[in-house]
Amino acid sequence: MRVSFFGASREVTGANFLLETAGKKLLLDCGIFQGSREAESLNYDKFFFDPKYLDFVIVGHAHLDHTGRLPKLVKEGFSGKIFATAPTKELAELVLEDNYKLMNAKG
Repeated sequence: MRVSFFGASREVTGANFLLETAGKKLLLDCGIFQGSREAESLNYDKFFFDPKYLDFVIVGHAHLDHTGRLPKLVKEGFSGKIFATAPTKELAELVLEDNYKLMNAKG
């Protein structure tokens, strides 16, 4: 098994962990970076992996720093399933909708 850390390493936000094993690639969380302008600019960078080749995503909980870049992941080619508990799915939907409104209000 190979684990790669693409966020929430030496920082608190941007949870994004790629697990590769037995020919499968799964992503644990896909969060946004928050805090400074430098951290937030990371949200617009390309992923360090090709989203098209992910088999699935597991979301641990609904906080934005664990779910915020899911829309970007889909936009860049991810088409697999996203697994989470029912309450996490319900809350993540609200969190992502709220963030969308806030982002549009800024721009």
